[in-house]
Amino acid sequence: MKKAKHIFAFFCLKDTYKIMKGIFPIDKFNNIETPFYYYDTKVLRETLDTIKREASKYENYHVHYAIKANANNKILEIISNSGLGADCVSGGEVKAAIKAGFPADKVVFAGVGKSDKEINLALDYNISCFNVESVPELEVINELAKAKGKVANVAFRINPNVGAHTHANITTGLAENKFGISMEDMDKVIDMAKEMNNVEFVGLHFHIGSQILEMDDFVALCNRVNQLQEKLTSMRIIVKSINVGGGLGIDYSHPNRKPIPSFAEFFNTYHKHIKLYPGQKLHFELGRAVVGQCGSLISRVIYVKEGTNKKFAILDAGMTDLIRPALYQAYHKIENISSDEPMETYDVVGPICESSDVFGKAIDLNKTHRGDLIALRSAGAYGEIMASRYNCRELPIVYRRRFNLIFIGVVAITTPIILLDANILIFLPEIYKLSICLSLLMI
Repeated sequence: MKKAKHIFAFFCLKDTYKIMKGIFPIDKFNNIETPFYYYDTKVLRETLDTIKREASKYENYHVHYAIKANANNKILEIISNSGLGADCVSGGEVKAAIKAGFPADKVVFAGVGKSDKEINLALDYNISCFNVESVPELEVINELAKAKGKVANVAFRINPNVGAHTHANITTGLAENKFGISMEDMDKVIDMAKEMNNVEFVGLHFHIGSQILEMDDFVALCNRVNQLQEKLTSMRIIVKSINVGGGLGIDYSHPNRKPIPSFAEFFNTYHKHIKLYPGQKLHFELGRAVVGQCGSLISRVIYVKEGTNKKFAILDAGMTDLIRPALYQAYHKIENISSDEPMETYDVVGPICESSDVFGKAIDLNKTHRGDLIALRSAGAYGEIMASRYNCRELPIVYRRRFNLIFIGVVAITTPIILLDANILIFLPEIYKLSICLSLLMI
């Protein structure tokens, strides 16, 4: 088996190059316990710069990061420092957003089942807006805000009955979905809010689904928003803000060639097709498109098993570490980053006692051996955040490529880390005593 410090494979096709594998610091990985998540913060920062550049071309476009995609505290700090707002769907996410430095006036709180505790928490933080999904929720927010002597901004999440070309489990804008208020009830709910003293109706909120790659789906949403806005203007109502949610997908098949989604096309689609009224703000809630391509799950091959008709590459990572393939039949590009031998075909599976613990079937990999490192790409979104301890397994550790390291002492007190070199840190899952942490830093 041949080993390489970095693998960056390509082949020539006429006058073009097709990237086959990503670049990883394999020499550093060899001494790290697997499985772990690896985040390339350079890709993340380039993605954030692209979002800001493209959104700034249009007046009153505001982008929030959907924290449910990845709530790693260091990832959140980078996104917060970029100037994006935060889209939260739980009280825990509201806490995480504030802790990471997102200003409260840039935090919005959605979710079909907000508890009283969560609503009170958000009221105490004075967040920007609640995206309300039902009449009972509106009544509770008004009641709890009254008890605190506050007025809460609310936007109504309207179910636009617009389909999206994506997996059935991640469509959210159809009449059959649990999310939002029906279009038929919009007038009634607005009238109710006007009669309440402790809520202020400020806007409309929409979200049609996730991993959307066809711009026509967003055009359909724009058309529905325009229709509803025309209805409101006929009632002499012009809202302050329109929130169209997120949904922009990433290229899971080509993470190396297309590490950054086409934000230019995305924002321009809304610019061309949505009709905003003077002074209106347009809000977006992007999650997967922000962090998806910066993360990979790194695993080792435990065994190569010869079946009757196929070969199995059995990894030490499983559905507890990355559940998307089992839950959504989702595709992640899989690379053997240790080998450059000829290609062979494997079913790539995990060790969990579930038949669905399969990352991919009939996957072409460089000839694979016990101990080889395997990268499951495009795992920055809905990867680490959805990990579980099923089968009493440990949660995966996190390994982050970091640039411009200045000071780590304060971090060491609260989050144990192993320093591999000036650019690389490992964040361990357990809290150790500071003395142990400091000894690790001396390695």
